[in-house]
Amino acid sequence: MPNWQPAILAPPTAAGRFITLGLTRDAQPRDVVARLGKLAVGDGIIVGVGAPLVRALGTHVAGLRAFPDLRGPGGAFPSTQGAVWMFVGGADPGEILHRARRAVACLGDSVRLDEDLPSFVYGGGRDLTGFEDGTENPKGARAIEVAFGAGGAGGTFVATQRWIHDIGGFERLSQAARNDVIGRDLDSNEELARAPLSAHVKRAAQESYDPQAFLLRRSMPWGDVRELGLYFVAYAASLDPFERILRRMAGLEDGVADALLSFSRAVTGGYFWCPPVMDSGADRLDLRVLG
Repeated sequence: MPNWQPAILAPPTAAGRFITLGLTRDAQPRDVVARLGKLAVGDGIIVGVGAPLVRALGTHVAGLRAFPDLRGPGGAFPSTQGAVWMFVGGADPGEILHRARRAVACLGDSVRLDEDLPSFVYGGGRDLTGFEDGTENPKGARAIEVAFGAGGAGGTFVATQRWIHDIGGFERLSQAARNDVIGRDLDSNEELARAPLSAHVKRAAQESYDPQAFLLRRSMPWGDVRELGLYFVAYAASLDPFERILRRMAGLEDGVADALLSFSRAVTGGYFWCPPVMDSGADRLDLRVLG
């Protein structure tokens, strides 16, 4: 039986909530871990543990680090590193809210709620710009390898960012200009061979890195009439591929910034380790590495 958290590889849900929690001033980190161990993660819930909690425990998770505060010619990628991250997905937003509320309450008074963001699927998997999101996502056995490594041990890392779009400014561009920003044709989703070097597809092409930087993306749109964007989520066996992509997008690799940054900006950033579940097949997290 695979021992990764089942919702990571499950088909995308119609709706969800992304939740980031920090530690309170008088937090009892071992109590937080004990409470995390009581959460059921088989019902559309994914849980990640951040560096602040691991540090407070005085322990170590190989490969985990805090999200970097990156700044380049194209803009800034801020770090708002949390201690615990959750995704709660499903079909009914009200039912999702109740499950999320109970999950947060389960963790007690040692955590504070830093972000609670409702999300949804749009247009069968499109960003709110209308462009398809995650076109080159790995599938099947390749998705397992990308997310969990060649051995498929069950634990994985996740990189998260909340992006805010200037959707009005983007919509004022001609369709040809919008296509050049993304590097794909809006109608056909075909990659544009003659797109400028700054096009997002060219900046973030996972196969163009050495070593290659493939990610398993599970991003979702969010927003209301005042503010909207994309909540970016990417799973990988290492955080290095995502960081290489981020540095190139910021223009730190060759001075060329990702055109995506001309109308969208990241306002949060976090790295988390998503523990495996217990080998017994139970829907409880295997947190033994945390002591």
